[in-house]
Amino acid sequence: MPERGKNATNKPKATDASHPSHAAHPSQQEGFIPPHGGYENLLSYQKSQIIYDATVKFCDRFIDRKSRTHDQMVQAARSGNKNIGEGSQVSGTSKQSELKLVNVARGSLEELLGDYQDYLRQHGHPLWDKNSKEALYVRKLGKKDNLSYEDFREFIETRPPEVVANILICVIHQANYLLDQQLRRLEKDFLEQGGLRERMTRARLAARAKQGGWQ
Repeated sequence: MPERGKNATNKPKATDASHPSHAAHPSQQEGFIPPHGGYENLLSYQKSQIIYDATVKFCDRFIDRKSRTHDQMVQAARSGNKNIGEGSQVSGTSKQSELKLVNVARGSLEELLGDYQDYLRQHGHPLWDKNSKEALYVRKLGKKDNLSYEDFREFIETRPPEVVANILICVIHQANYLLDQQLRRLEKDFLEQGGLRERMTRARLAARAKQGGWQ
């Protein structure tokens, strides 16, 4: 991979807002608790997991393990990943909690983005331009199906810090774009469908109407 360039904002070919985000378990098909979970299939979760694993490697390679920066970067990456999964799991009973957790994930990745940008600036390294050949390569790689850390391992574990930081900046931009789309969809769904209380009320009224039809 080429090793020089400037800023990068990359949009993946698909978003989590363009398809159902939760894989329904058979026992979740009926009732007022909607399908939830299945976060492993979310593109935002998959990219955030790559970011988490790669950040651990980056920090172990290039940041003093005893420094606060090392811990803060790893924790921000972990928060970005784990809050997406937790938000998906609680979505069945609390859309408000899902929105909050996904928003926390988005904020954590934005914090991590700033850390990588700070690293480049403080060490005198350039930020890849979004249309540089380096950034375009990462963008193309990000469109691969079933993307995982293995697709990035060679780069993350062998390239110099300025290259690894720029790669992760590109992937974080992709994940943030997906999370922005996901948040907009969640807000739209909440406004149109309400939360658990509204679904319980609708289910209760439907059950009463059905019972009345049998009499």
